[in-house]
Parts: sequence; structure tokens; C-alpha cells
Amino acid sequence: MAIQRLHTNHRMSQIVIHQNTVYLAGQVAADDDLAKDAAEQTRSTLQEIEKLLAEAGTDKTNILSVTIYLKDIDADFEAMNSVWDQWLPAGTAPARATVEAKLCEPEILVEMSVVAAL
Repeated sequence: MAIQRLHTNHRMSQIVIHQNTVYLAGQVAADDDLAKDAAEQTRSTLQEIEKLLAEAGTDKTNILSVTIYLKDIDADFEAMNSVWDQWLPAGTAPARATVEAKLCEPEILVEMSVVAAL
């Protein structure tokens, strides 16, 4: 199977599909939600992820792993995790890692990178 790349620019593809696996580039909240807190940014980021997963032909129940980057893990982990736990259906939890990271813009508090099955 050839590698499919969607929404590709010179630095990355938003969606890469290969051998029944979907890889999503790091996703952040919609521009309108960047001024909001970590919980709102997490909700917005997850909405963006749902759209890309649907475009790729899968959904959140098929997530294999997610890497979650938080600007301030001490301040934002609880808010992010509460939203995450409500968003993900029971019994479909992926293996996941949460990593503190300095993100590219000061208003970005949460970034997620996802791997899912088709």
C-alpha cells in the first residue's frame, strides 16, 4: 500500500496513512480557542483530532497511542486529563504518554500527536 499524505506542506502532513495505520501530526486548539485555559484548549484540540480521524476513515475508538504535550504539566495536567477522560469512550483507552514540553507559541498549552488504526 502506498503512503497517503493529506494536508501536506513543506514541513509536515496533517494526516499520513500507511498499512492501515493513521498518523496525525501534532494538533493544537483552533485559533479561536488559544486564548482559553487548558481545559478549553484540550476540548478544541480533541475536536480537531476527531475531524482529521474522520477524514482518514477512522475514529477515536481506534486510537492506538497519543502523545500529549503540556506547556506546564503541574498547572495543566488535571484539566487536560479530566477532558480527555470524558472524551474517550470507556474501554477504548490507548497506550499514551504525557510529556511536558515548551510549545511553539505562548498561548498554546496543549498539543497532541495521535496514531490510530483504520
